[in-house]
This record gives sequence, C-alpha cells and structure tokens, in this order.
Amino acid sequence: MTVPSAELTGLILARNEERHIARAIASLRPVCGRIVVVDALSQDRTAAIAASLGAQVWARRWEGHARQLGWALERLAPEGGWVLRLDADEIVTARLAAELAARLPLLGADLAGATVLRRIRFQGRTIRHGGVFPLEVLRLVRPERAHCEPRLVDEHLRVDGAVARFEGEILDDSLLSLSEWTEKHNGYASREAVEMLHLAQPFLARGPLPLPQGRAGLRRALKERVYARLPAGTRAAAYFLYRFVLRGGFLDGREGRTFHLLQGFWYRYLVDAKLAELRRHMAREGRGPEAAVREVLGIELP
Repeated sequence: MTVPSAELTGLILARNEERHIARAIASLRPVCGRIVVVDALSQDRTAAIAASLGAQVWARRWEGHARQLGWALERLAPEGGWVLRLDADEIVTARLAAELAARLPLLGADLAGATVLRRIRFQGRTIRHGGVFPLEVLRLVRPERAHCEPRLVDEHLRVDGAVARFEGEILDDSLLSLSEWTEKHNGYASREAVEMLHLAQPFLARGPLPLPQGRAGLRRALKERVYARLPAGTRAAAYFLYRFVLRGGFLDGREGRTFHLLQGFWYRYLVDAKLAELRRHMAREGRGPEAAVREVLGIELP
C-alpha cells in the first residue's frame, strides 16, 4: 500500500472535465500529499467536483496549455518539492504509483525531473502496437527548475538539470464520444497547422526553441527535419502505412484500427489540408501569416 508523499503535488489542468476529473484525482491520491486543479472557468461541475474531493482549485481564464501550465509552475515554485503533471483524462496506473512511492524519496538534489511512460486507451481498447506507444514524457519536475515550451500544440515541459527515467505508465483514457474526440482533434489540427507554417516561414513571436529533452527531442527532430520535408498529403499516407502495416497497428483490434486511421492518417492529413488553406488565403488575399491564421482558423495569436 502506497502512502501519499508531502513532497509531491499532483497538478491537473482542466476545462469542462466533469466526466474525467474525479477519476484523475482518485488516481493521484495514493501518492500525492496535495492535489491542485487549475480550472479554466469551466461551465460544468469540474471545479465543484474537484473541491468536494479535497483538491485545491485555482481558477484562471484559459490561455492555452503552455500558459496555464507555466502559470501554475510559477505559483508552485516557491514551495519546492515535486510536481506530477496530469491531464484530466489521464490516470496514474498502480505500477507508476508504486514506483513513485519507492523511488521519489531516493531522488537526489541533482535531479530536476523524471520521465514516465504514457499509453493511450481508445474506445475501451489499450493501444499496444503501431510503434508509437508507450511514449516517454517528462511529467515529474521540480517546479522551480521547470518551464513549458511556448507552443500552440505538442508543448513539452523542460527542466534545468538531470532527468531520471521511470518505467511506470500514465494512461490516457478519454471518455469522449467519437464526435467529441474528432471535434477536439480538429482544434489540435488547426494549431498544428500554425506550427507547421511557422516552421516553414517563422512568424510567431518567439525565438528558436531547442529540442525537448530525451526521446521527445528525437520525435520532434524526426517530425521537423524529415516528416515536414515530405510532400504534403502524401506524408500522411506514408506515416499511416508505417504505423499500421510495418509496426503492426492492425493488431490492435477494431477500435485500434479506428484509432490508427484517425490519429495516424485523418489527423495528419487534416493538418496538411489546413496548412494548404492558409497558404492559399495568403496568396489570394495578399495577407501575412498572422492575419491568415486569424481569418481562416479563427486563432488569435498571443
């Protein structure tokens, strides 16, 4: 049986997550002495449920994952200790909870963070093939030595210092319907199209970003230096075939096949289609990237 650590704070970013929030908090409670939910002024019962379960609720207007996370880390930094970041639709598995309880007290002062593994469950089926899961992600950090990349999507935590590696998993297990899932990923695709446009012709108000630490950096390098240079549209099909055929995605059953088709092809093709739409608008209307992003995708850039 694990005992909650006073040195560990569970941090959840939430916006209209009443279906998920209780489950996420319950998975953190065995290991976290404190749980903080940063609620983006939800219109449902997210904040009330979190408070009723003993979590501290900090209200803040939604400004994107990177800014929400950065703001929370700044507030937590003076208190020291460790922070375990969790999305509202994720849960800490029993194996990771046991590993945190055993290893956290042994982590030296030289360590600024630790990676864990992240796996996805889609429509009730855990995805085990396709060569993409589990992902190694940096989720355990010392808040005073951590910051979040200022990206619109696929933002990563970074730390100043050495990073340990844990073998336990966080499980992404969304309870959204398929319609809600595709609507959510349509929003992701819009933001990723902006990042892809910026990669080709920098225009966002930020300097060059170094690659993330660990294996996340390798994935980012492959995406930006190999995938992004392939022909638009065709690269989505190539990536899907790599995942589905060469890496055995077809072995994930009916639900898994749906996942690989949607996340490995439809989503990536949608990003390319939105990128093409932005470029057509810029050429036809003589608009710059910032104006095109606002007028075509409805995204107001910071």
